[in-house]
Amino acid sequence: MLVAKVLHLWMVVSWFAGLFYLPRIFVNLAMVDPDSEKERKRLLMMAQKLYRFMTPIGFLAVALGLWLWFGYGFSGGWLHAKTALVGLLIVYHAYCGRLLQGFRDGRCKRSHVWFRWFNEVPVLLLLAAIYLAVLKPF
Repeated sequence: MLVAKVLHLWMVVSWFAGLFYLPRIFVNLAMVDPDSEKERKRLLMMAQKLYRFMTPIGFLAVALGLWLWFGYGFSGGWLHAKTALVGLLIVYHAYCGRLLQGFRDGRCKRSHVWFRWFNEVPVLLLLAAIYLAVLKPF
């Protein structure tokens, strides 16, 4: 089970790296000059590759987390709260995919400031998940 825990932490760290960086690419895409098609294509390619890379990593992080949950038989309100946070992260990840599609189609008109705030969501969710997992407050 310790190997599963190591793999879970590795996948979580890797998934969060993508969740932190993809919205930063969105900030840059929102700031691209409309005449700079080459820069826009480069940023879109980077975002698409990152999203395709981080999606299976997120799946593995969740799958390994479930394995640990059922393998160790954890219980308590803290685990249900942490599971809810993971659910929010999955929704955030999927919404990033929708935003990426919007950039591809030229429909995304949100400002770079909005994306800067959007980029803070996984930071707060990670802090809350770590708090729950380490301190198990309830």
